[in-house]
Amino acid sequence: MLGSGEFGASVVVADCEAGIGTLTRLAENAVDAVVIVVEATAKSLEVGARAAGLAGERAAMRTVVIANRVRNDEDLQRVRAAFPDDVEVVAVPDDPVIVEADRKGVAPLDLDPAAPAIAAIAALAEDLLPADVGR
Repeated sequence: MLGSGEFGASVVVADCEAGIGTLTRLAENAVDAVVIVVEATAKSLEVGARAAGLAGERAAMRTVVIANRVRNDEDLQRVRAAFPDDVEVVAVPDDPVIVEADRKGVAPLDLDPAAPAIAAIAALAEDLLPADVGR
């Protein structure tokens, strides 16, 4: 969680439990963006699409879907096909650096800051930051 001190604005990142329960209880206009992480599997896409539908009912929310562990164009197209055109889909490639970092017990960013998955996540984080947050 980032507080208001250093950045001049309040930014909170929350990792909620898997599923859509949190979204069913979320008040309208309670958040600026909902980020839904899916993989190109039937079950993941089904739950992700339900979550995006709930987020879409709250018009002020920006909905971003992270297509995680994308191995090829087919994976990315499968994810894109599961969501309406107005939902942003950001691809994070399947990256061996992530697995290697986990095995070594270190952060992927510390192991290889230039790794493709790190670059994709960093670009998304930059895009999600409010304009009034110091960069």
